[in-house]
Amino acid sequence: MIDQNYKWFPVYTRSRAEKKAYDELLRKGIKAYLPLKKTLKQWSDRKKIIEEPLIKSYLFVHISTKEHSEVLMTNGISRFLYFSGKIAYMPDQQIDQLKLLLATDEELEVFDHEIKPGQKVLIKAGPFKDMIAEMVSVHNKQRIILRLDNIGYSIEINTSMAFVEPI
Repeated sequence: MIDQNYKWFPVYTRSRAEKKAYDELLRKGIKAYLPLKKTLKQWSDRKKIIEEPLIKSYLFVHISTKEHSEVLMTNGISRFLYFSGKIAYMPDQQIDQLKLLLATDEELEVFDHEIKPGQKVLIKAGPFKDMIAEMVSVHNKQRIILRLDNIGYSIEINTSMAFVEPI
């Protein structure tokens, strides 16, 4: 039987403390979920695949309201997230979908801004770095069409949405 008093709550962690806070929560017996993605990191002498948080400074706890203070007293946890003045929670189904999504081999990318067609953007990396363009459309988050004002053309470039930010 599923206890209806338990919900998934997103919590905000200190910077780069997601894994330590997650481990601490598990040691306390609190059910937690830290979505991790595999990333290839390159140093000057080697390459290595590491797991890093899918969403920086966030993890999820499955608790009842009685356990809120215990979570807040956990090393690395900063605060709960609020939505419309109440502590935010996520339906079980969304956590299950996130777990399913991470179980695939698809490369996932999370960015915290939404860019709509017609919006001006700054390109932050690649051969068009520091150019200002207009977002025309987005194809699968990797191929985007930009209108470059200074040359009067639209071009489709293969870049990550993480390298484009709204102005």
